[in-house]
Amino acid sequence: MTTIFLKPHKEESLKRFHPWVFSGAIARVVLDATHKAASPEEGELVAVRSAAGETLGVGHWQVGSIAVRILAFRVEELPADFWRERIRAAYQVRQTLGLAEVRRDDVRCTKENNTFRLIHGEGDFLPGLIVDVYAETAVIQAHSVGMHVCRNEIAEAILAEVPQVQNIYYKSDDTLPFKAPVEGEKTGWLVESQKTASLKDKSRSDEFWSVENGLSFRIDWLRGQKTGFFIDQRENRALVERYAKDKDVLNMFCYTGGFSLYALRGGAKTVDSVDVSQKAIDLVNINVARNFPEATNHTAVAADAFEYLTAQKAQGRTYDLIILDPPAFAKHRDAVKNALRGYQRINAKAIEMIRPGGILFTFSCSQAVDKEAFRLAVFSAAAQVGRKVRILHQLHQPQDHPINIYHPEGEYLKGLVLYVE
Repeated sequence: MTTIFLKPHKEESLKRFHPWVFSGAIARVVLDATHKAASPEEGELVAVRSAAGETLGVGHWQVGSIAVRILAFRVEELPADFWRERIRAAYQVRQTLGLAEVRRDDVRCTKENNTFRLIHGEGDFLPGLIVDVYAETAVIQAHSVGMHVCRNEIAEAILAEVPQVQNIYYKSDDTLPFKAPVEGEKTGWLVESQKTASLKDKSRSDEFWSVENGLSFRIDWLRGQKTGFFIDQRENRALVERYAKDKDVLNMFCYTGGFSLYALRGGAKTVDSVDVSQKAIDLVNINVARNFPEATNHTAVAADAFEYLTAQKAQGRTYDLIILDPPAFAKHRDAVKNALRGYQRINAKAIEMIRPGGILFTFSCSQAVDKEAFRLAVFSAAAQVGRKVRILHQLHQPQDHPINIYHPEGEYLKGLVLYVE
């Protein structure tokens, strides 16, 4: 195996089990005898040693500022049962959380939830890998070439360790490094059950529904964003349900209507769902019809968020509860300044439209924007509008999106629930 030797004193973070090796920490690369190229292939397993030759771990090589993502520490090669052991450990965590199916006396216990994140990258000690489970289907996303290379081994381990999974879909066309030399398909079925294989149109997921806290959602993992749904807002959606009774609710950036469905079940007087994507709005309407076929108090609109808020304000429209869950305004640190201006602007518009005594749920999923910067942007928005605001809740990602204690960068979702006088 190719061996990476670090510069002196650059091994300390690995000894603290941080899973990244930065390119600037590398002193030299010693290729094994099989190599014809001058450097390892992207996605290749490499061993990492200190300058003194101490074994630090083994991980996937990649081109970029993060040169190695460590899979196992203090070893020179992965054990034969590595993938099954990691998948098994992650699944046991989800069982402990009450999210996954459990077996008692060989009888499967059914639950009102069959939707959860099985693997959350570094949070489950598998950097570069995301796996979401929707009923009997697992959706795999690789964020590194190494995980792409191992996709079939990962699929086999999921089938062996997660009883409810019968289908496995691979969706990495938007997540793999753009210029990476990737062999094989970036998207498509890795495992198909008889139900999936019988579909005439393999590009459709219309027949597949999943359940979250008793609500049914059609998950379009084929064409939707991420793996098809934003599981990370599950607990925060439930909190919206607690506040929604008898309120006029606006769900901005609604995607497929998660917050809207919870608000409707919570007894909202009216719910307006807004997203720039007409495809998302179509799915909102399908989900509402499935769960609340008699509902007449829901409206879904395809519109730009800023334009919609400006037009509604001009008409004197106000709300009791507004949810702002925008896509990441900053995907890298160079964009943070512009992102913070965007957060301030959208929150100012929302705060203006909240009735006295109303509630604002506001979020940032930009990993590059830290909690303090996001809070400052929201508070600046409140000051700009001249409203008195109190924090009721500080929100974050749920338990099935765990944060590796040695990798604090994994804390990405930030949210505030505000009471607006």
